[in-house]
Amino acid sequence: MKKLALLATALAMISGSAMAADMAVKAVKAPPPAPFDPWDVAFGGGIMNDYIFRGVTQSNHKPSVTAYFEPRYNVTKDLQLYVGVSGESISFANRAAAEIDVYGGIRPTFGAFAFDIGVWGYLYPGGTCQFGAPFDTAGKPLGAECATNFLVNGNVMKKDVSFFEVYGKATYTVNDNWAFTLNEYYTPSFLNSGAWGNYTSIIGKWTAPSTTFGSSGVGMYVSGEFGRQWLGTTDSFYGVPAFPNGIKYADYNTWNVGIGFTYKVFTLDLRYSDTNLSKANCNAFTSDYTARFSSSFSPINPTGVGSNWCGAAGIAKLSADLTAMTNLK
Repeated sequence: MKKLALLATALAMISGSAMAADMAVKAVKAPPPAPFDPWDVAFGGGIMNDYIFRGVTQSNHKPSVTAYFEPRYNVTKDLQLYVGVSGESISFANRAAAEIDVYGGIRPTFGAFAFDIGVWGYLYPGGTCQFGAPFDTAGKPLGAECATNFLVNGNVMKKDVSFFEVYGKATYTVNDNWAFTLNEYYTPSFLNSGAWGNYTSIIGKWTAPSTTFGSSGVGMYVSGEFGRQWLGTTDSFYGVPAFPNGIKYADYNTWNVGIGFTYKVFTLDLRYSDTNLSKANCNAFTSDYTARFSSSFSPINPTGVGSNWCGAAGIAKLSADLTAMTNLK
């Protein structure tokens, strides 16, 4: 009987302990979820030895600085709306020294697929009309400004070369290391030349495992892009004797490949860029004010002046990118 009594006491103690533990677990309430803040702001800046845009220098192969500010609204974790403004220092033939970009769009995500659809405006304030055709496309005189300002190499460029593009991007993230992006841009008048433009490219990016550099916090990636720029026919401002109503810009391929290193908010990107544009067609396309006679002739470039603005170039860029939700808390 004593043994049975001891067994009953032990069972009661175990049962009581289990009930107490269960009550203790039930008494602890999970913390409420953090409130969802849909607003965020991305911003940053950088410096580079050459501002290359689709294989063509915008800064005369000289250093350039850039900065951007991008407010964002996250409708859900998979749907973001955004607007932004950015700027780069440039060196154009019409003496414009800055590019101001104003853009906005939507970024939906579906599993491994991320999309980006929007409109991008390129503004070039401070331009001075360089001598070209004596009349604009509406038949009105261009004025004394165009008649007195001219480039010694015979190239021409409008005072206002601002334009806009609509674009779409699709990124497929294979895993933590691999991602591929397809880009598409279209404008009815590239650089306000009257020539439509269509740019398509594909980008591949490999991101090194986070343990590659141990616990240093340094990351690394390798990426490359291949793109093609299709272009239409300009208005008469850019006409030549053989094509007085405008020239058909040459379509061209462009590519780049590079390696990047990241540390906290900083990125150092080292890249090689090139195109298959000839010096003659590059000169017709860019109105390069530094171009010199080099026997570079083509149907749209009868002067023999050639430009190296579309050739091989090495790019080193140091940038910092932050978001308010992540870096300013």
